[in-house]
Amino acid sequence: MQIIAERIKEVRTENKLSQVEFGKLLAVSQDTVSLWENGKSFPSLEYVIVICKNFHISSDYLLGLSEY
Repeated sequence: MQIIAERIKEVRTENKLSQVEFGKLLAVSQDTVSLWENGKSFPSLEYVIVICKNFHISSDYLLGLSEY
């Protein structure tokens, strides 16, 4: 499951967003974003969908099932 954490951080940093800014886009706290990026918790399906739609990526990519 570490790949999800890495991909979330990658999406955030490639879009030049802080954890606070990323969290605001998703209506979650900076602490939640940090937990996701450190693999200590994982986004619900609802947030996976929101991330994918907002950043125009596939859920397969975010979940580590494909390379793009």
